[in-house]
Amino acid sequence: MDCEEVMLTVRIAAAERTLLRELARGHGADMSDVAADGLIDVVPSLHVLPVFAVRPEPAVLPVAPGAATGAATGTATGTGTATGAGTATGAGTGAGPASGVGDAGVLRLLRVLARPAPCAVTLWLPAPVAELLPLVGERITAVTGLRIGPVSAALSAALRYWLAGDPQRLAAGLAGLHRQGSPGFAAQRLDVAA
Repeated sequence: MDCEEVMLTVRIAAAERTLLRELARGHGADMSDVAADGLIDVVPSLHVLPVFAVRPEPAVLPVAPGAATGAATGTATGTGTATGAGTATGAGTGAGPASGVGDAGVLRLLRVLARPAPCAVTLWLPAPVAELLPLVGERITAVTGLRIGPVSAALSAALRYWLAGDPQRLAAGLAGLHRQGSPGFAAQRLDVAA
């Protein structure tokens, strides 16, 4: 890619890693490209989820010792798992993909975050995509009541939420993106929108 890239290590489940590899292989891209496209695809889905009932102190997701705290360059590590996830309340009034709207989308996100994520995967993201991660982390905190932590944990949570969707729909969405341009098309589109 033409822009500066950021290396992040994320934690995902073995089945999620396998699906990410299959999606990358099926679209002639690497896992980093698919993760960047997936992040851009999932941001609008997260935006339409209803906000979790306010808690006095949000729970903190566990983070690996020595993890970086979200610098735009360098390497950050963290986990995308949560403990003690509760249920969400509130009406889902947003519009968007049917699998990510309303309380059902919040519950899906909570289930994803509660599952163990034993596999570490290193991804390279274009800097404009990586700059979305603090906003994604803030949105996930607002939706679930769980404080996500460093940017790698926000990426892990968003990526896991995206990979929890129907694999055929994910593949179709990627095919649509790649038909419109190169595998880096999503990052180029983001530059224009930002």
